[in-house]
Amino acid sequence: MEYRVLGNSGFSVPVLSFGTGTFSRGGHPFFSKWGSSDAAQAARLVDLCMEAGANLFDTADVYSTGQAEELLGKAIRGRRDRLLVSTKATFRMSDEPNDVGSSRYHLIRSCEGSLRRLNTDYIDIYTIHGFDARTAVEETLHALDTLVQSGKVRYIACSNFSGWHLMKSLAISEKHGWARYMAHQAHYSLIRREYEWELMPLALDQKVSTLVWGPLSQGRLSGKFRRNTPIPPDSRVAKGAAEGPPVPEEWFYNLVDVLDAVSAETGKTVAQVALNWLLQRPTVASVIIGARNEEQLRENLGAAGWALSAEQVARLDAASETDTIYPYWHQRGFIDRNPPPTKLYQ
Repeated sequence: MEYRVLGNSGFSVPVLSFGTGTFSRGGHPFFSKWGSSDAAQAARLVDLCMEAGANLFDTADVYSTGQAEELLGKAIRGRRDRLLVSTKATFRMSDEPNDVGSSRYHLIRSCEGSLRRLNTDYIDIYTIHGFDARTAVEETLHALDTLVQSGKVRYIACSNFSGWHLMKSLAISEKHGWARYMAHQAHYSLIRREYEWELMPLALDQKVSTLVWGPLSQGRLSGKFRRNTPIPPDSRVAKGAAEGPPVPEEWFYNLVDVLDAVSAETGKTVAQVALNWLLQRPTVASVIIGARNEEQLRENLGAAGWALSAEQVARLDAASETDTIYPYWHQRGFIDRNPPPTKLYQ
């Protein structure tokens, strides 16, 4: 398994990491749509990841209201020193008025709760799950720095931020000498390429790594979605768990056609091609893969250890291109001075 440095730190992470959103005892109104891996299944999936070298496990306090952290904690018992754990906080955990957001009160309380559920005394990457406009950025970052200084957290990251959210945060960390965000956990795939418009150039400039979530766009890039064929009934899209705006149907199936062609050329599955495309993108340190069973996990792990050709990447780029919004379409009119980050990287 290849490892890449996280941000401007000296800390390395595997290019494929495992997301535990499916770890649950069942019954959650939202996360059960992702899947329900019980304690035995969770332990088996962790075993397979460890065997492949994908030893970073991503979770969140809100995943099935703490159940995912609890099950991950049980699955990693006795081998904590051989793996990495990332968890997140910000979203509401209960009806208590302060049990939400990125205030000092909530973050410290949430971190301590995560440590208990994970049965560990430190978190390798602690992530702000979403921007909290009701809390001063200074308060959030000071609280995170306190957690780092206490030894409860090794590195911090953010998720689902806008460009100005991240840039302001980095500036405040630099001003006060506080811990800075080393990574941005962001939604990015062949179907959702908005990350490239502003957040990727920012990440390149500021040396912030990308941890990719939703790399197969809720299963659309798994190879199971076909033209003139009903949506797979067991997919997250069919169960109402898809994220983001609707995907234009004809554009999507034209992209699938190119994925099929590249799949045939490489001897890899459509899902492996889609994941490997992400591994070729600038700033990407790790792609968070998920799986409801061993078969899915083994397939997704097969996305590493090889590389698409430059010509194949270019074809996938062209097939997945979409119209940009202002000011990005205007900037692309002066492409010699404002090259897309993928071109700048080359």
